[in-house]
Amino acid sequence: MKKFKKYLRPVTLALLLCALCVAPAFASSGVADVVENTWKDAAGQIKTVVNNVVFPALDMILAIAFFGKLGMAYFDYRQRNQFEWTGPVILFACLVFVLLAPTYIWTIIGI
Repeated sequence: MKKFKKYLRPVTLALLLCALCVAPAFASSGVADVVENTWKDAAGQIKTVVNNVVFPALDMILAIAFFGKLGMAYFDYRQRNQFEWTGPVILFACLVFVLLAPTYIWTIIGI
């Protein structure tokens, strides 16, 4: 019983302190409404960042890969007298897709 009384005061004090410091968080509306409002507020900023940062970075990476692959295909042609079109064509198609993506991607998403 002595051990119980020894630990009773600190545990009670800690529980009382927790009860005083914890404030309940009640949402005024559903979580879905909060998420929708946040998305509406942030959609313009997301669109700006994606248009000014993400798409140009992808364009640069694909352009470097395309010209690198085209150069390697040319050197391979010089060595074997056979030009392999598959790699450069796929990279070119991806480059064109990413270059044109900002014009239609936002209509698909709905922004």
